[in-house]
Amino acid sequence: MRRKKIAILSFVLTTLLFSNTNLYAQDKRYIPIGRTKFKDTLAVAHPDTTFEKDLFDVIRSMFVKNYKQGKADSVTTKPVISIVPAVGYTLQTDLAGTLSGNVVFRTAPNTRISTITVNPAYTQKKQVIIPLQSNIWTKDNKYDFIGDFRFYKYPQSSFGLGSDSKLANENPLDYTFFRFYETVLKQIAGNFYAGIGYIFDDRWNMSEKGQANGQVSDFEKYGSGSRSISTGFTFNALFDSRDNSINASRGFYSSLQYRDNYTFLGSTTAWRSLIIDVRKYYKFPQGSDNVLAFWSYNWLVINGKPAYLDLPATGHDPGNTTGRGYIQGRFRGAQMVYLESEYRFKITRNGLLGGVAFINAESFSAAPGTHLQSIQPGFGPGLRIKLNKVSKTNIAIDYGFGNQGSRGLFINVGEVF
Repeated sequence: MRRKKIAILSFVLTTLLFSNTNLYAQDKRYIPIGRTKFKDTLAVAHPDTTFEKDLFDVIRSMFVKNYKQGKADSVTTKPVISIVPAVGYTLQTDLAGTLSGNVVFRTAPNTRISTITVNPAYTQKKQVIIPLQSNIWTKDNKYDFIGDFRFYKYPQSSFGLGSDSKLANENPLDYTFFRFYETVLKQIAGNFYAGIGYIFDDRWNMSEKGQANGQVSDFEKYGSGSRSISTGFTFNALFDSRDNSINASRGFYSSLQYRDNYTFLGSTTAWRSLIIDVRKYYKFPQGSDNVLAFWSYNWLVINGKPAYLDLPATGHDPGNTTGRGYIQGRFRGAQMVYLESEYRFKITRNGLLGGVAFINAESFSAAPGTHLQSIQPGFGPGLRIKLNKVSKTNIAIDYGFGNQGSRGLFINVGEVF
């Protein structure tokens, strides 16, 4: 209980600190709570009449004679659809064939941008991945409906518990996974929202191959069975003053999710967790299109004993993007503390190409009741290709480096955070 109070107090103080900083860091039109209505900003023509260009402009210019590039229009109630069949690669999947797409729209004028994203994939490791995520804002931003639905057939390696775990402890796991999350947030005042959600995670056919060194794995020591269900309710708070939820260039985002899993609803065990997600974006230098961004993601098991695969882990945040430089699931434990910073800059004036440099650090405890272990850093460069200039959606191509020789290519549709 004491840990929960400390975490909630930390969330409130951090939110107040950053939101106050936000008042001084931005133009008056972005002042939060009670002063002005929020508007997402979008790609616009460069002041010197150089128009924004995206990947579809490049493709059309190759096949349409005398193609004239148009301005980047605003998102309206008419959906803007981006669909790209592609070959991707991550350390977790190896090569993957994917159909990446998103839909952006407004449910009414002067309403935040709503998004629906789907990225079905089949990988070289014979993984089936079907995620669908949605974020729907109602008229005048009174309500926000957030959905997360997934089906995985997912061979995946684990390396034991804690951030002191070794690559030599690799243990190939296999399981099938279904997720259903739906959250409803109501506007309390200005950019502040609160609400409740229902959450359901089901993993079955869980099995392990065992460690190559013959030692007993943490997966076996932890006592995982062949199936685990975690279901219950979430209680949520959100403050969001970003200028664009897909690709923010300024503003502040802070969310808190308290999760309570109940056996009477079908959970294998009762347990509780808290997730605190804080992000801040600055134009740097001011007046430029370059962005300095910061991210803090803290995932804490408050009490109870979640199933092994329900524990906080690298790359298991909602966007699967924490820990560039490490394979998904590289570190796992009951407590996760994560920090990241990224500098985003234009390479071409028309916005078609951009670059990033990032650095992150993460620390995990082992089983519930243990302390945080060593800090594991990651860093690297990245390339951005503008997929859609209206929604500001980029294709993100990053190469990350971590400890113990860990390195790899990471490809994503949309920004990492």
